[in-house]
Amino acid sequence: MKIVVVDYGSGNLRSAAKALERVAGQAVQVTADPDTVVRADYLVLPGQGAFGDCLAGVKAIDGLLEAITDFTLTQAKPYLGICVGMQLMATRGLEHGVHQGFDWIPGDIAPIQPSDPSLKIPQMGWNTLTQTQTGPAHPVLEGLAGEDVYFVHSYAFEPAQAEHQLMVTEYAGDVTAVVGRDTMIGTQFHPEKSQSMGLRLLSQFLGWKP
Repeated sequence: MKIVVVDYGSGNLRSAAKALERVAGQAVQVTADPDTVVRADYLVLPGQGAFGDCLAGVKAIDGLLEAITDFTLTQAKPYLGICVGMQLMATRGLEHGVHQGFDWIPGDIAPIQPSDPSLKIPQMGWNTLTQTQTGPAHPVLEGLAGEDVYFVHSYAFEPAQAEHQLMVTEYAGDVTAVVGRDTMIGTQFHPEKSQSMGLRLLSQFLGWKP
């Protein structure tokens, strides 16, 4: 099994790779090489920081966006986006201007606007996952409903189609925690920082045969 973490200059790549290695019991490649990306069996795109900066980082590496797209859409192999790596799956990011995303899952990445003004932005810390009524049950998410995971974000995915929103968390209103369709899934929270529940998700991702 060939597991690849995409390195496009975003932070936190090594901790994601180490968590994957722990559950997989094997080495994980961290690379920006398009040929390696396109030959992977499982692809993970982490990300932290601003949407536009992460998008520019992917586009700055010749052939990388095309390889990620070929892997996910043409070959239809399992893709996991983490934090901004999940947000890039959207149509648009609205952070510091309007940026066109991958447009794999229709929707916008918009500022979190909690109805309780005392809640701080960014949302930072542990919060509980709830499965949506509109999204299908997903094998990667088995056993995670009701569990706490670690979030750090100021912007959230607002999907255009309710069935693509698989899990939410409550922050004075529902905030998207997981999106997915076909062979792609994305988490707003950080599995690599979410202790046993994060490791469970990563293990279930690597066992996923969509």
